[in-house]
Amino acid sequence: MKFKEASKQIAALTSNLSMVIKGKPDVIGLAVTALLARGHLLIEDVPGVGKTTLAHGLAKSINCGFQRIQFTSDLLPSDVIGVTVYNQAEHSFDFRPGPLFANIVLADEINRATPRTQSALLEAMNDRQVSVDRVTYPLPRPFMLLATQNPVEYAGTFPLPESQLDRFTICLKVGYPDSVYEREIIRSRPVDAVEDLLPVVSVEDVGRMQELARTVEVEEDLVSYILSIAAATRSHRGIRLGASPRATKALYTAAQAFALASGRDYCIPDDIKSLAVPVLAHRLIPSERAADDGVEGARHLMEEILSGVNVPV
Repeated sequence: MKFKEASKQIAALTSNLSMVIKGKPDVIGLAVTALLARGHLLIEDVPGVGKTTLAHGLAKSINCGFQRIQFTSDLLPSDVIGVTVYNQAEHSFDFRPGPLFANIVLADEINRATPRTQSALLEAMNDRQVSVDRVTYPLPRPFMLLATQNPVEYAGTFPLPESQLDRFTICLKVGYPDSVYEREIIRSRPVDAVEDLLPVVSVEDVGRMQELARTVEVEEDLVSYILSIAAATRSHRGIRLGASPRATKALYTAAQAFALASGRDYCIPDDIKSLAVPVLAHRLIPSERAADDGVEGARHLMEEILSGVNVPV
């Protein structure tokens, strides 16, 4: 696949998503970037702003397998991964895959599940495989997990551990639409717009675009820029735990994907500046003084760090 062909397909994917996510080009761009970077997406916002719609729209725009898992406190790991059952006719054990075996999986309200169930996703997110009864099963390729959570209501929830947050490539907020787009939303016909979406790219196309994203050129000065940002998070007095090497790698691959989505075969400093907050902020653990501000506090810290790191020319 050539860059020109990829640009056309990415534009078609973005245009398709804009039909259901009104007035949020930055949100759509980050979701597409996470897909092209072979990453996972955490959508953290209040109910009713389009978190689930974004996940459904992305899946409908791609001719691929899609599953939605509603996370609750009584959900078991086997309900997500699958289970081995005894086949009485053949006197053998057969594995019955769970809903995790799809190209795009929506983990709705992921923080309502217990830590035991949350941890069942770690191997899938990191290695694109699951292990059941000492047998490893590969997941479909490409594989992407989109998780949603409500940052306001904490009753009956279990905070995601740092190890899992570190495996989400991008964390974003959808936010409220402005009055113009909200007027358009409430005056639209009651039929679910997501159901009207048609696929614009195939799962094979997505795989080829992901491979192409890995070939995007990143100059050594930009790699040094990424490392300087990561180092600043580790030495900042307001941050107790800074960005991990996994986080710096995620910023690197996300910048490549962002450049491809922008129609370029090379990265520029603005790619990294645009992605540093959504890629790194959710991974940071602020000090006690800044911890009360939650994720927003971490975002402000990242913006402060970016303003203090020299941008390569």
